[in-house]
Amino acid sequence: MTGQDADLLVTAESAAEALRHGLDERARHAAPAAISAVAERGSIRAVLTHGHPRADEAPTTRDTVFRIASMSKSFLAATVLSLRDRGLLDLHAPIRTYLPEARLRHRGADVEVTGDLLLSNRSGLGEDNAWVDRHLGASRAEIAAVFAGGVRLAAAPGTVYQYSNLGQSLLGRVVEAVTDRAVEDVIRETLLEPLGLRRTAHVSDGYAPETLAGGFRTFDDGTTFRPEPFVGSGALGCIGSMFSTVDDIASWMWFLGSAFTDDPLAPAVLAPASRRELQQARTPIPVPSAMFDGRDLAGAGYSYGLFVEDDRRFGRIVQHSGGLPGFSAHMRWHAASGIGVVAFGNSDEFGARRIAGAALQQLLERTDAPSAILHPWAETVAAAQALDAAIRSGRPAATYPFLADHVLDDIPAGVRDARLAAQVQEIGGFRADQDPFPNRVVAAATEAELRWRIAGNRGDLLVDVRLVGLPEPRVQGVSAAVVAPGQMRVEGEGVGAAERHRIILPSP
Repeated sequence: MTGQDADLLVTAESAAEALRHGLDERARHAAPAAISAVAERGSIRAVLTHGHPRADEAPTTRDTVFRIASMSKSFLAATVLSLRDRGLLDLHAPIRTYLPEARLRHRGADVEVTGDLLLSNRSGLGEDNAWVDRHLGASRAEIAAVFAGGVRLAAAPGTVYQYSNLGQSLLGRVVEAVTDRAVEDVIRETLLEPLGLRRTAHVSDGYAPETLAGGFRTFDDGTTFRPEPFVGSGALGCIGSMFSTVDDIASWMWFLGSAFTDDPLAPAVLAPASRRELQQARTPIPVPSAMFDGRDLAGAGYSYGLFVEDDRRFGRIVQHSGGLPGFSAHMRWHAASGIGVVAFGNSDEFGARRIAGAALQQLLERTDAPSAILHPWAETVAAAQALDAAIRSGRPAATYPFLADHVLDDIPAGVRDARLAAQVQEIGGFRADQDPFPNRVVAAATEAELRWRIAGNRGDLLVDVRLVGLPEPRVQGVSAAVVAPGQMRVEGEGVGAAERHRIILPSP
């Protein structure tokens, strides 16, 4: 799909409908209170609330503060990258460079693990959610003693995905070691204050009690709820203790997501390149997996403090959940469009991931969202247009423009000419009334590639060109295939997100 305007418009009506689809009766039955919101490029399009956040008469409002739990990890990771960018820490140095007393052990021996491995959940430390939930308020001295005694790895470092809260918490201690400040203060000063996220904090002390959602648990599928006191915020708070609102998280999602645009927000707060690092999968996670709710994914992985999904239709989707006794939270956004959904509920049975996922999926489908926004090189387009003219006019391959020197060695010109002649005969010759070239572009996987169609009388010719990025880019591959009229892929080729990229061609 091609076009000049990369923006999508989510209407208030479509956003509200998507929220109703996600925050369904099942979800409302699972928590005393809930809120879900659709945002587009940081602006809230619709909010849907449910229930009473403290089990009294006061209703849930847009300003109600919920605990966001492990969504806190994205703030920790962004702060770590900010310090790295300033030269204060090295993510690829052994963690004991900064925390010499921390011991990690595998099969009876001490092992070295880097910050990169810890932050991306491939350190070898095993899954620890249940234990950490109830030790979130443990003191720094208590957790330091745990690591000094030697924490055991469940796998060799760097070999497998395992979600380790303890491992990521070590980066909080590194932040403190290199700044001589509490990690919560560093996160606030590095991110929250510059971005105006005034309703986001690691502790509840600064909120008026009437704005806070209380936590609840159910053991009978929502028939009754028991109040659940807040678990504390201590040494492990940097990975899971934060509170926030839908408006603040909408702003946070777009601050991160705007790094994929030509005009990223607040580049002085965190470099766009570093924000893109946060949204690039580093540790593969097998798919299908229950954690992805049956979505059709080509792949998925954990980055730094965020999950990244490669949706076969919609491309990159970035997300993270948060869960603590009494709370369930989720944020997710579509990189290409800037559409995101937030969902909070004050019960750990709420299932915020399912709710936000269902709402975002409906929105992406109904807006026919692109899988990415792609700007091919001017040289890619120039080469494709020149080759299009050469092919349609019947010029021999030996005269094709822009070819790298190896192309006619790999497939000799005479072989190319014979193959093309047979293809042109198969489609009954080229039609004289071709659409303008931009209207015939059908896909582009990268900025150096382009696929377009040439209409024939009995079928179409799909032509692919791929350039190599030399100082003066040259065509390193060009091929053609016969397809049925209007078809976008060759026989045997799977459906990929690339054919749903929105392609922005250079202005003439």
